[in-house]
This record gives sequence, C-alpha cells and structure tokens, in this order.
Amino acid sequence: MLNDEQLLQYSRHLLLPEVDAAGQEAWLNAKVLIVGLGGLGSPVALYLASAGVGELVLVDDDRVELSNLQRQVIHTHQRLGEYKVASAQAQIAQINPDTQVSVITDRLEGDLLQEIVNDVDLVVDCTDNFQTRHALNRACYEGGKPLVSGAAIRFEGQISVYDPRHPETPCYQCLYPADANVDQNCSTSGVFAPLVGIVGTIQAAEALKVLANIGEVLEGRLLLIDAKTMQFQTLQLSKRAACEICGVRR
Repeated sequence: MLNDEQLLQYSRHLLLPEVDAAGQEAWLNAKVLIVGLGGLGSPVALYLASAGVGELVLVDDDRVELSNLQRQVIHTHQRLGEYKVASAQAQIAQINPDTQVSVITDRLEGDLLQEIVNDVDLVVDCTDNFQTRHALNRACYEGGKPLVSGAAIRFEGQISVYDPRHPETPCYQCLYPADANVDQNCSTSGVFAPLVGIVGTIQAAEALKVLANIGEVLEGRLLLIDAKTMQFQTLQLSKRAACEICGVRR
C-alpha cells in the first residue's frame, strides 16, 4: 500500500489509468540494473529514480571527466574525478532518497555478471562497446531477464527491448552477430549532446512500461532516431534461427 507521502509524490502517475496504484507499486518493488552511467545512463537513472523504482544497481568503472559534462547530465564539475556511479548515487539521493542505490566500480563478467543479472527484475544497457553488450545479452537470456538496449553516436540513435521470457522474439545477437565489425563509440566518432538524452529517456520509458506491463514495448522492433532531421523510424526485427544465443538451431 502506498503511504500518504507516496500518494502525493507520485500523484501524477496515479492519475494515469494505465498506471494507477498497481503500476506505481510495481515500480516501487522493482530492482533494476543500469550498466553504464554516461550519456545514456544519466537520464535512465534520473527518470527511474524519480518515477519511484525502489532499487537501482549502478555499474561503471569510469570516473567523471570534464569531457563527459557535455552530455552526461547526472554529473557536475564538483564531482570531477569521482567514480561515475558514486556521482550518480549522490544525484539520485537529491531527487528521491527513498530509492535504494548500490554501486559497482568493477567491470562485470562471467559468473559475477550472471549472479547480478539473476538478482534484478530488468537490465538497462547504457554501455558503448559491443563486447559488454553481448555479455549482457547472454546473461539476460540465461537469467530470463528483460533487456532494454540503447545506443547513440553522432546524430543517430536506436533503442530496442529484448525479452527472453518471450522466446518467439529476437535477442540482441540476432540484430548484431558477435563477429560483426561494428564497434564504434562517441569518444572517437562524436555525439550530439541532446541525442543521448532522447535515447536514454526512451530507454527509461521502455523499462517502466516493461516493469508495470503498460502499453506496447519495443520488443521485436528497433526504433531508429535521426536527430539531424528529427525523424523516427521503426523496423521490425526477426529472430535468427541460427543465433548462438536464442536460435532454435543453437
């Protein structure tokens, strides 16, 4: 049951019939893993906390640098040199002190990654390298956890949801095979600052929709964003029968 303070704090959500008390309670009881607290992870963490997600696990081994402040809005000049997860934790506490935040400053891999994924309700991938993306995809598939994936580079962004609880839908590796040579990041290619906010905010929206079973999520679909023309395009994604992660001919 929501207490009086929560009824006031989340009143604008409670006015939405699709959310109501049941949806808000689902968020309050949820535990979400956010991997990467940079340009995408900043709005994801801020909006999930402000929406009332009960527990966040933040993972990033980087420290705040001056070049980050162009787009990573959760960090400040005063926190230069701090671990990004610690900086994000401090900012979240200013927005919603009731959200429990735990931080990890190591790169997750192997059994530890699987253990942490198994312990949450949903994973948001806000990383910028394909090795980590594929590791998260595998761990989410093995653990049966929904994965909200986003990417942004130059003026182009994309978002999709991969949910192994629905075996008829594709996984991340169906879209990007592990041997594909597509590893790019904004440190070498550049990125338009507001674009990461757009992509990260949509990731947060998709995560909340999945957790509260609201609307139609971007599962089996890839949302493409061109910030130069401000055009959005949605592509249908197909499951690859020979996919090494989720394919029927593994």
